[in-house]
Parts: sequence; structure tokens; C-alpha cells
Amino acid sequence: MTNDATIVRSPWAKFGRVAKFGVVGITGTLINTGLLLLLARRFQLPVPLASGIAVELAIISNFLLNSSWTFAACPSCGRFAKFNVASLAGLGLNITGVLLLTRLGMYLLAADLIGIAAGFAVSYVISVAWVWGRAA
Repeated sequence: MTNDATIVRSPWAKFGRVAKFGVVGITGTLINTGLLLLLARRFQLPVPLASGIAVELAIISNFLLNSSWTFAACPSCGRFAKFNVASLAGLGLNITGVLLLTRLGMYLLAADLIGIAAGFAVSYVISVAWVWGRAA
């Protein structure tokens, strides 16, 4: 006889969490893109300012969705700060990867897909290990 504490999570449960994290990331991308267009085109904000605001609002949305849906954990200021770091680390790797791969002659969109995949992987690993820790 087993109780809930001794049940081992199946590999499908981990895949489901990765898939949820990906869906949240896609949602954040749509939010980021929509807000960037709105702020830069409609409200005439300078592109760097509009982009910074759009990125941070997408990160906030991703944090709240990941807290409630992906990891089923209560949001906190500490987790939010950590999630910001994880998101920016992923973004930095994405940008660096695209820059390096295109300088090596890779087609821009192929380099971008590789950069996105690398940034996603880093953000996910940091989120599981550091941001949500035991909740993951």
C-alpha cells in the first residue's frame, strides 16, 4: 500500500510541465510583440523604451502563469526576482547565440530558432532548479 508521498512522478508529468512552460513562453512572446507594437507605433514611445516595457510586462505575465499553472505554487517577490534573472539569462543566451551563429554564416531564422531553443532550455532549467525549487 502506498500513499501520495511515495508515488513517483512519471516522465509524462515532467514532459507536461515542459510543455506548459513552452505554452506560457509562447503567450509571453505574443504579449511582448503586441505591446511593443502598441507602445512604439500607437503611443510613439522610443523603441528601446517600448521594448523594455513590453519585455517586462511579458515576464510578469509569464511569472504569474508559470506560478499558477506550470508549477502550482504561490507567487512571491523572491520568486519573481529570481524569475526575472532566469528570463533575462535566457534572453541573453538567445541574443548571443543568434549573433554568433549569424556571424558564422548561418541563416538568420535558423540561428534565431537555435537561440530560442537554447534560451528556453536555460530559462526552464533555472526556473525548475532555482526559482520554484521544491515546488517544481
